[in-house]
Amino acid sequence: MDSESLKEILRLHVLWINKDPAGKRANLYKADLSYAGLTEAIMTNAILNNAILTGAVLDGANLTGANLSKAILDGANLYDANLRNAYMPGANLFNANLIGAKLIGANLSYASLYRANLTGANLTSANLIEANLRDANLTGAILTGANLTGASLCRADLSGANLSGANLTGADLTDADLSGANLTDADLNGAELAGADLSRANLTGANLYDANLYRANLYDAILTGAILEGAQYLESVILRDKNELNLIG
Repeated sequence: MDSESLKEILRLHVLWINKDPAGKRANLYKADLSYAGLTEAIMTNAILNNAILTGAVLDGANLTGANLSKAILDGANLYDANLRNAYMPGANLFNANLIGAKLIGANLSYASLYRANLTGANLTSANLIEANLRDANLTGAILTGANLTGASLCRADLSGANLSGANLTGADLTDADLSGANLTDADLNGAELAGADLSRANLTGANLYDANLYRANLYDAILTGAILEGAQYLESVILRDKNELNLIG
């Protein structure tokens, strides 16, 4: 799509948002917006499902409530973008820059965020069921109450992340870095945590029933009230003092 046509569509969309009768909701279904410059664009509730946004620049864009189902956003720049309540199931965000992005309540189920940078992003109550977050950077991200059931987080960096109350049932966190993370009351039932670094993590009240803890690093982790009944390979975990097993096993 040429830049002038896109500019007009977005102009009319802003009028639509403001309930101007001359306005029209942006419908960019399957549109090719590769490498488009959309910095701080106002695209609230826009229709962008199946759109191609490879390498697009969406820094600070407002995509609140936008439909980005199955959109292709590989390599896109979404620094500090507002994606609150965005509908993004099946979206491709491979290697996307989402540093500081607001994804509160967003639906990212089955989305690919492989190698995406989500440093400091806010994913409170986001739906990440079966999402691919392998090798993603989630340092300091907020995932309070997020649903990560069955998500793949192999080798993901979640150091210092807030996952309090998150649902990680059956999630794959093999070799993930969760050092210093807040996992208070998180549900890790059946999660794969082999080789994961949970040093200094807060696991107060967390449910680790049937979780695979083979060679997991729990050095200086807080395990007050954690449920470890049925956890696998508990004897292999790394602790400051192996006698802690008598207290938490």
